Amino acid sequence: MALITLTSDIGQKDYLVGAVKGQLAQIDPAFNIMDISHDLSPFNYPQAAYVCRNAIRNFPTHTFHIILVNLFEKKPEQLLLAFHNEQYLLCADNGLLNMILEGRPEMVIGLPLDRTAVKNTLYCIRVMGQAIQELTRGASLLSIGTPDIPFLEKNHLRPVFSDTWIEGQIIFIDHFENVIVNITREEFEERRKGRSFRIVFKRDETIDKISETYADVQEGEKLALFNAAGYLEIAIQKGNAAGLFGLQDFTEQSQNQYLQSRLFYQTVRVYFE
Repeated sequence: MALITLTSDIGQKDYLVGAVKGQLAQIDPAFNIMDISHDLSPFNYPQAAYVCRNAIRNFPTHTFHIILVNLFEKKPEQLLLAFHNEQYLLCADNGLLNMILEGRPEMVIGLPLDRTAVKNTLYCIRVMGQAIQELTRGASLLSIGTPDIPFLEKNHLRPVFSDTWIEGQIIFIDHFENVIVNITREEFEERRKGRSFRIVFKRDETIDKISETYADVQEGEKLALFNAAGYLEIAIQKGNAAGLFGLQDFTEQSQNQYLQSRLFYQTVRVYFE
């Protein structure tokens, strides 16, 4: 029985998430389907990559991860089926795959699309579901599509640094409006080299220590910690860090807004001293 996860930017307001699950159930009623999220921001590749990357690593080996994010950035000519670190990922050929993996997959297959078909979301999910069914019935990965096909690649968002500082971008704002920055604990410690530090954002807001939990500070105080995924997080104990500090996650749309208005801040810099 295949374990399948669903991640999308579809939202929960209309029928489409239910219809996607219905299509998969028609292909094989034994599919075990789990949601990761359907509330990803449209067109926000760094956010989608962060959510998918850190969810996928917690699933059993040989789980199938269907990622329905920006399916139609361009007219689809193929879908992608990748195998990497004993996980299967199925997504559009839109550059998101290598952003999730932070590199190239071990193996990638192009799933062909019928030229005469109406290529909407439900058609794409049928193609993905049928590929999963073939694999669970023993088909070889190489037999269900075109191996080693060229596919669109986009650079994943990385922090920039010098000897005395590292600067990261806000990649996610969670339900509590805590702010996640694309600086990992490993990158932080590698650049820190035992030195003291100042985390600076919104020009003059600073934090000079890393907390273990939110409870390390008093209610209403700001703090920084490394979250369960290992990424730097800025929060306010029982407060709204993103809203109070005017922080915004990184998207192509908000990039333009940022250039036009200094009310929103999307970068966080750590100075080592």
